[in-house]
Amino acid sequence: MPRVWNRSYVFPSGARLELGKRTLVMGILNATPDSFSDGGRYVEPARAAEHAQRLAAAGADIIDIGGESTRPGGESVSEEEELRRVVPVIEAVRRALPQVTLSIDTYKAETARQALAAGADIINDVWSLQKDPQMAAIAAAHGCPVILSHNRPAAVYEELVADVITDLQASIALALAAGVQQHNIWLDPGIGFAKTHSHNVQLMGSLGELCGLGYPVLLGTSRKLFIRNVLGLPADQVVEGTAATVVLGIAQGCQIVRVHDVEQIARTVQMTDAIVYYGQEAKG
Repeated sequence: MPRVWNRSYVFPSGARLELGKRTLVMGILNATPDSFSDGGRYVEPARAAEHAQRLAAAGADIIDIGGESTRPGGESVSEEEELRRVVPVIEAVRRALPQVTLSIDTYKAETARQALAAGADIINDVWSLQKDPQMAAIAAAHGCPVILSHNRPAAVYEELVADVITDLQASIALALAAGVQQHNIWLDPGIGFAKTHSHNVQLMGSLGELCGLGYPVLLGTSRKLFIRNVLGLPADQVVEGTAATVVLGIAQGCQIVRVHDVEQIARTVQMTDAIVYYGQEAKG
């Protein structure tokens, strides 16, 4: 699949990002007590900053910071509680890593606004601008990339892939209407969100259709339930399964991968890029 974007981003924080030269790795930092994989481990800003440094040293290009677990069945938190969790963590991570790109994992506009003021560079919205009507305006006002992750209230579809694309196109239209620049729109198929096991497997094989929309695509499969179910293993023992999904995603055109196991997946990405990007350049 062709690389969709070949673009340099320079953020107000001073962080820089090159999209299109190779696959970018987004490392996960959960400032939450209840995330399925690492809940409670990095709620203190100092510990979060130390972990962020480890992620960056292992190969993370972006560090995604979230204050509310988005696992199925996870409890929602108030805006005040989410801000209490994420703002000090973002500030601490930004001090420790002034050159690393940070994203805020939230669907609340005020959380996004304060997170950007604290040093975040990208909004990662798991509800694709659909939950908070002010989110698109915040993204437009800050001129920052916004990741639109597919989601629905329930896993009900007429035609899965077509419906996912239609939903994302609706969110793209919201973003553009609010003034978000086209190059600041990234997409995420929303693996694990409002999707059954068979939906996730089917969508993994159809990522090329999503990449064909002409926007950068982020793939977030790390340690998710459909991988754990296939392998029959707990979340901390499925790095090989995650790696398999990452390889398939890159081969179909995904440009960013969101993962817990940064060191192992960064190596997987490097090897996959050597094949996929070499093939593209050879043809060009």
